[in-house]
Amino acid sequence: MVDTLGLALGLGTALTLVVLHFFKGTSKPIPEDIAQEVLERRASTVPETDFPEPYNRSIGGGGGAGAVAGAGAEGELEETEEEDAGFDPASIAEDEVEYYEIEFAKEGETIEVANNENLLEAGEDEGWDLPYACREGQCLSCGGRVASGEDASEYIRHSNNETLGDDEIEKGYMLTCTAYPTAAFSLETDETP
Repeated sequence: MVDTLGLALGLGTALTLVVLHFFKGTSKPIPEDIAQEVLERRASTVPETDFPEPYNRSIGGGGGAGAVAGAGAEGELEETEEEDAGFDPASIAEDEVEYYEIEFAKEGETIEVANNENLLEAGEDEGWDLPYACREGQCLSCGGRVASGEDASEYIRHSNNETLGDDEIEKGYMLTCTAYPTAAFSLETDETP
């Protein structure tokens, strides 16, 4: 029934093929790693900027949605504008410091904030985890809004704003990292135009 000679020849052939396979090897040559070369080539095509890298805590990269405005872009302060040009909160003398009641609507609390303290830091001092990225007024990660939707310039003053345009500020939007209170109001954090 079973031919022993055929079975022995079949097993011998299979064993020979297996042995030859292992002696010959099956490895493919490893291609040269060009990853670093590609990265350097790509980096050479991107222009250098003077903007600081964001210290980002927000989910999904945060600051990318509010790209920095270029020269002449809407929202960029011109040197002829005097309202916020050169505003330095550290230059406010101690006897000129004023405190305002700021309601953080989403946090459900009202706190006193000095006119030489930005809204982001005031909230962080309370232990609230508020969104931010650059802390320079160059992105929208820390965006907030006057709860009533009134003109934000009636309630705050920016030390730096390279992102929001006048029309967005008129709708109540602000950058909490560079916004200093000038009146009492209700603030909605994590709001962007």
